[in-house]
Amino acid sequence: GKLGWFKHDITHRGITAWLLFAILLLFYFILYFPDKIGEGAQVFGASKETVEWARELGGSLNIFEDFMRWLGAALGFTVKKWWDPVWNKWTLYGTLYTGGIVGGGIYMIRKYSHNRYQIIRMIAIMVTQAIFAFSLPIMLGATGHKDYYFSYFWPLKIEYLYPENLANMPLFMVLYGVFGGLLLVPILGAFFGKRWYCAWICGCGGLANTFGEPWRQLSNKSQAAWTFEKYSIHTMLVIALATTGIAAASFALGDKSPGLQQTATIVKYLYGVFGVALLSGAVGVAFYPIGGTRVWCRFFCPMAALLGLVQKFGRYRITVKRNMCISCGMCSKYCEMGIDVRAYAQRNQSFVRASCVGCGLCAEVCPRGVLRLENKADPDPQELTMNKLLTQGYKEEPQRKAV
Repeated sequence: GKLGWFKHDITHRGITAWLLFAILLLFYFILYFPDKIGEGAQVFGASKETVEWARELGGSLNIFEDFMRWLGAALGFTVKKWWDPVWNKWTLYGTLYTGGIVGGGIYMIRKYSHNRYQIIRMIAIMVTQAIFAFSLPIMLGATGHKDYYFSYFWPLKIEYLYPENLANMPLFMVLYGVFGGLLLVPILGAFFGKRWYCAWICGCGGLANTFGEPWRQLSNKSQAAWTFEKYSIHTMLVIALATTGIAAASFALGDKSPGLQQTATIVKYLYGVFGVALLSGAVGVAFYPIGGTRVWCRFFCPMAALLGLVQKFGRYRITVKRNMCISCGMCSKYCEMGIDVRAYAQRNQSFVRASCVGCGLCAEVCPRGVLRLENKADPDPQELTMNKLLTQGYKEEPQRKAV
């Protein structure tokens, strides 16, 4: 019927998928870029008249702010209330974003109700988003403080280590941001891989694995995509490091180097436009219906790049049961990061890939239970040598629990 056609069309790059892509792209353009027009004119030293014109142009395009003002008036918000400081387009966006994660999370729990790993993971994603990335920032903003998203760390939230921002934050936020970004993220990455963050905490990955779940199979599996990924994501990490370094140097030198101050202002603005608004926002979400759910995470996210490097030398890996793979290809098809999992399973090769986010869906869709996500540093328990068999040394192998 028509419903069946629609479900297939929108999840297989049909006309409705392209239409949704266009709608999402337009949504993010209207959300992010009106504010950037006036800011950009000022950053690049335009005349006062040009800056004013740019701000007026941006204001005319700021449809979501107009909508929130209209909605506030329609609801009778004429007396100042506690929510006035946060009654803006970002609260609207946060509401939609959180709703997408919660709604998609419930769908995922129902779909994988037999899978304990997925159930717990979905609950963690929903709770983290609802409390640490939505409710707490709103409460801070409503009480006169600058909002702070506690589920995001540097370098994903790059401005959290800009010195001028640290100087104006309460001490607990400074400690939280510095400790989280520079210590907690890599340490946990070494023990648990990037999945502790990318598949359990991060809002970008959270939306991809909930609202975006119907499109996970669309990720590009080609060699060309993998080659591009290796260069693009590490380039973004270098850019994030350089941007942070330039911001720190500019703050340290202050008025002694006005040229560096101007350069830092321009670099931070460009990173905000291209790294945040365009890639993590517009490209990251709008490309769900045509390019899969992890375009931002796979190709551009500096946090994913950092954690991927740590993961390569850490304890996390996917183990393969030997001589069990039937080459059905389900694992590769549903890998949202474009990894050819089947190739490893066919070779009986346990592996760790920097791009793997540990969502666990490859193990879930495998009809023979060939794959298992593990945290371990010792050799593959499947490697049963003849010497171990004759001496019964395999009985002395430590017990390992799949996680």
